[in-house]
Amino acid sequence: MKIAILDDYHDTIRTLPCFGSLAGHDVTIWTDHVQDDDVLAARLQDTEALVLIRERTKIRAPLLERLPKLVLISQRSVYPHIDIAACTRLDIVVSSSQHPGVPSWAAAELTWGLVLAAVRQIPQQMAALKAGKWQIGVGHSLHGKTLGIYGYGRIGRVVASYGRAFGMKVAVWAREAARARARAEGYECAPGKAAFFAECDVVSLHMRLVEATRGIVTAADLALMKPTALLVNTSRAALIEPGALVEALRAGRPGLAAVDVYEEEPVRDAAHPLLSMENVVCTPHIGYVSHDEYEVQFAEIFAQITAFAAGTPINVVNPEVLAAAIRRAAAGP
Repeated sequence: MKIAILDDYHDTIRTLPCFGSLAGHDVTIWTDHVQDDDVLAARLQDTEALVLIRERTKIRAPLLERLPKLVLISQRSVYPHIDIAACTRLDIVVSSSQHPGVPSWAAAELTWGLVLAAVRQIPQQMAALKAGKWQIGVGHSLHGKTLGIYGYGRIGRVVASYGRAFGMKVAVWAREAARARARAEGYECAPGKAAFFAECDVVSLHMRLVEATRGIVTAADLALMKPTALLVNTSRAALIEPGALVEALRAGRPGLAAVDVYEEEPVRDAAHPLLSMENVVCTPHIGYVSHDEYEVQFAEIFAQITAFAAGTPINVVNPEVLAAAIRRAAAGP
């Protein structure tokens, strides 16, 4: 198959052991980020299988309609960036492993790194030291404080364990079924959403972005947080009401934030309001960006391609198009 891989910024994928599973296929890797449909349509004109790295590129109907040979999109996790209805109409199979029960250890680890970086002012202290200054402020410790986990899924559960290891009290707020799991595993649950935001010293968001969770954290929620509290978001920016985090930080509640995700990505503007705030630690959506995590993710993505090529597609989001898509693939160019 003719395979195209988008947005491999550091040309990392070809170095992964799992890349060998695509031997015999014609693979093109693009290392830049492009969202222009005209450019993408030209690049992908002969593509049969398209590999996406999470939600870096939006794949909508106007582009899909210009890709006559495309029969498969292979990726991992959720897919709000893909027009599934258009794929179904055009007989394009979408395979996307939901990796049940498998957390992103890389994302959990980055979350905890951001917690420590923010409360101890590590980036600011480093920058000051490089500028010839010695100790620019006094940070905070975590032991004995309350860590709030909003969304007790695969990653939230791991981050909760990190908080426990650091001697923090852990409070959970989530759907009732998730709160029941948290209680069964020895964690306390907040009596309500308002109490959760008001009482926690660190609040870390760990939810998938779906319509029910879009904007689930409101300006009113943030206004309840302590002036000394930290809000951490390594999940999705749109979990927070648009613009609410910047305004909340300007108002002083919460007093700190650490973010890895943004309303529009990639962020190229150095004047982005979060980047100009001394009380915010920012990273460029690197939660899942590690060699180890890439190997896990792309082993599944490439397995979806080889399964499709063998006539036995797996992890199919829109199974109603299978028969037509396989016939198209078998017919060739």
